[in-house]
Amino acid sequence: MKSFITYDSESDFSIYNIPFGVAFIAEEYPTCVTRIGDTVIDLAMLYDAGYLDNLGLEENVFEAMVLNPFIELGKSVTVPVREHIQKLFLEGSDLSKDTDLQANAFFDLNDVQMMLPVHVPNYTDFYSSIEHATNVGKMFRDPENALLPNWRHLPVGYHGRSSSIVSSGTALHRPKGQTKPADSDMPVFGPSKRLDFELEMAFITNTYTELGDSVTTENAEDHIFGMVLFNDWSARDLQKWEYVPLGPFLAKNFGSSVSPWIVTLEALDPFRVAGPKQDPEVLPYLKYEGEKNFDINLQVGLTPQDSEETVVCNSNFKYMYWNMAQQLAHHTVNGCNIEVGDMYASGTISGKDENSYGSMLEISWSGQKPVKLKDGQERSFIEDYDTVTMRGWSEKDGKRVGFGEVVTQILPAK
Repeated sequence: MKSFITYDSESDFSIYNIPFGVAFIAEEYPTCVTRIGDTVIDLAMLYDAGYLDNLGLEENVFEAMVLNPFIELGKSVTVPVREHIQKLFLEGSDLSKDTDLQANAFFDLNDVQMMLPVHVPNYTDFYSSIEHATNVGKMFRDPENALLPNWRHLPVGYHGRSSSIVSSGTALHRPKGQTKPADSDMPVFGPSKRLDFELEMAFITNTYTELGDSVTTENAEDHIFGMVLFNDWSARDLQKWEYVPLGPFLAKNFGSSVSPWIVTLEALDPFRVAGPKQDPEVLPYLKYEGEKNFDINLQVGLTPQDSEETVVCNSNFKYMYWNMAQQLAHHTVNGCNIEVGDMYASGTISGKDENSYGSMLEISWSGQKPVKLKDGQERSFIEDYDTVTMRGWSEKDGKRVGFGEVVTQILPAK
C-alpha cells in the first residue's frame, strides 16, 4: 500500500498502522484523530464530510475528549472503520483529491497537543516477565528460589490507581513517603531516593461484562481494542518498606505514563510470534491456541537536564511469559467485570541479557552497578529533571508499525 500522505520510511505511523488518539487541535478544540507520519487527521471532520458514512458509526462519536464511545461500538464496527480509513489514505482515493478538506482536517503534529486517549475506569498491573520476576527475586529473596511458588501457575497482578495515569509529555513530581534505612530501627519520611521506571505495555478493553461472567483465552482478543506503551513509575525504597503484606501502594500510585496513540491488535497481527514454553503445564482455563505474543521492539532512553540521551535498555514484548489472553482470562475467571477503557499493564518487560532489562533496579542491580551516561554522569536510579523516553515498534517485510514515544520528565518533590 502507498499513501498519498508523505512520511519517512522509518516512521512508526505508516499506512499499515492507522492508530487512534485524541488531540487538542490548534489550542481550540479536542477531537478524535488518527495519524500518518507526522500528519494528524481529524476524524470528526472526515465523518462530517461524509467519508465515513454507512459504517455503523454514531453521530458525533469522534467529537469527543476520549475514544471510549468509539471503542465501545465493538470490533464489528471499529475494524471496518479502520480498514476504510486506511483505504481513504491510499493514492488515488477520493480523499486524495479533496484538497479543501485536507486543508481543514489535516494538521502537522507540532500544531496539536495529544491527550490521554481514553477515560480509564480501572487499571490493573501484571507481573508477567519471568526474567524480571527472577531478577527481583534474586535481589530481594533467595537467589536459588527467586520465583514465588505461584508465579508459574497464574499471571500475578494487582489493582492500581487509574486517576494518576497521564499522557506522554506530562511531568511528574518525585513522590514522598516512608522508607526504612538499613541502619535504622524506625522509618523516616521524605522524597524517594530510588525512583525508577518500568518498561511496560498495556492493553485497553472495548467491552462491558456482567459480574459473574468470565472471558476465555479463546475470545479474549475480541475484548481488546489495542495497546499503548506504559511507564509504571516506581519508588523502590517506598516499595521495599510498604509492600508486605498487601503489595504496592504509595510506591506506584503517584503516576503512570502512557503513549497517546492506541495501536490496534489488527495492525499488530502480522507481528505475532509464539510465546515462551510454559512449564509446568497451566490449568485448563489458561490454555490457549495460536500465537498470542507479539514481536515489538522496545527501547528506553535516559536524558539528564540540558544533556544528551543515553539508551539504557533494548527489550522486546515477545519475551512475556504470560500473554494478554491469559491475563484477561485469569483476571475475569472469578467473575470480575470489565469496562470499556480499562487498562491492563504487562509488568516490567525484561529479556535475558543485561541490555534488555526493563528497569533501573535491574540495570544497576539495585545500585551496585551504576550506569555510565554519554555525558559522563552515572545513574543508579532516576534523578530530578531527568527525562525518560520509551519507544516501541514492530518491523517485518518492509512494513513498520509503531507506538511513537512516551516521554516523562521527573520534577523535584512538592
